[in-house]
Amino acid sequence: MIDTTIECNGEEINDHQSVQALDFQAKSDSLSKSDNQNTKLKEECTIDDSNAIKAVKDTDTTTVQKDSRNNRLIAVAGVTGIHDTLDPVIGYAAEPLLPLHEACVPLSDILFNLSFYIELALSETSQEPPDGLTVDESAAIRLYTIEWEKPHRSLYSMLNYTLKTAPREELRPYFKYMKLFLTGLVKLPCVPPLTVWRGVAKDLSSEFPPGTLVTWWAFSSCTCALPVLENNMYLGSEGERTLFSVEAINGRTVQAHSHFVTEDEILLLPGTRMEVQSQFSPARDLHIIHLKQIKPTETLLELPFEGALLYPPESKKKPWYKKKRTIFELALIVIICIAGIIVGAVLGSRRPPPPPNDSDPNKPDNFEQMKCFARIPAFNYTKMYGEMDDLTFYSRVLNASEFSTLAESRIT
Repeated sequence: MIDTTIECNGEEINDHQSVQALDFQAKSDSLSKSDNQNTKLKEECTIDDSNAIKAVKDTDTTTVQKDSRNNRLIAVAGVTGIHDTLDPVIGYAAEPLLPLHEACVPLSDILFNLSFYIELALSETSQEPPDGLTVDESAAIRLYTIEWEKPHRSLYSMLNYTLKTAPREELRPYFKYMKLFLTGLVKLPCVPPLTVWRGVAKDLSSEFPPGTLVTWWAFSSCTCALPVLENNMYLGSEGERTLFSVEAINGRTVQAHSHFVTEDEILLLPGTRMEVQSQFSPARDLHIIHLKQIKPTETLLELPFEGALLYPPESKKKPWYKKKRTIFELALIVIICIAGIIVGAVLGSRRPPPPPNDSDPNKPDNFEQMKCFARIPAFNYTKMYGEMDDLTFYSRVLNASEFSTLAESRIT
């Protein structure tokens, strides 16, 4: 039996947080299987042995222990393909939804010892997965998060490399797996809009001027806990580093379906379109780039099935008459109208003063002469006192002697 230390390799280095060691034994595939893809794609980073997966192999079994971190959060080689004009990711949705074993058959010549890792993913998957996923859908997500043993590239590394750099025709062997994987992912609820972080161990500030539109074509692992990236296991606090601060709108948290059960990994889907908002350097070798995710107008990633939602549903705009401000204004107008009607009704119901009757002691003695005087056109008292009953006017402004004198002078 040979005791071999396996180092975690891959194009990208992921998340954080320690997990309990777990031994898993299963029949391995033939270890002499050719690995042409792994030879073609040279490993881009080496992780310290103390953080590596340790494997003990003989001709029959492979024992895997979980590392204290997984390798997707940090893109060691940079972020490639962001400005390239690549075709949208389409075609995979037409594939049938197959069990995980069958969905991975086209990848058996691409990924080393694939059946072993499929069994590992299935063995870690509950028979009743959360979020309404099937066992195979949940296991497909878990398979994506598993690290392969050195010197072989993991599924996530090979898939993301193909998504970012290769012609779309080379993505075809992954279609059946992508159908199952993305069907499970889009069933997970979108996390509420939040800021997530992703790191690169180099200076990329010159590639992200403010106002630039960028597209991440690979699945992109992020964390909402910035201190995780500052840990020495990841970016640390020295050397050239770039932190991406992303305002995400449709991330999925895969913790409940991950090989790393204690990490809170947020996964962004292929075709994530963003705009560079700003960038600054709080330290000489640290660069922070602020990105804001936007919903593209064109299709960048095909829906895995009819009715699937890549983005959270948009809230419907209320019609103008249902808005709170409009309702308040309308209510105020109604109240004013009602108040006006009430005031008008009260004022309209007031009776004019009754005309003096014959028994009125203030009535002039020459009552008949008053009538004659009232018909004289030259004396238009209404211009001075407004509309008023004739008798009322004279009874108010003249006493008997005054009226008699005035009437006699006018009549004569």
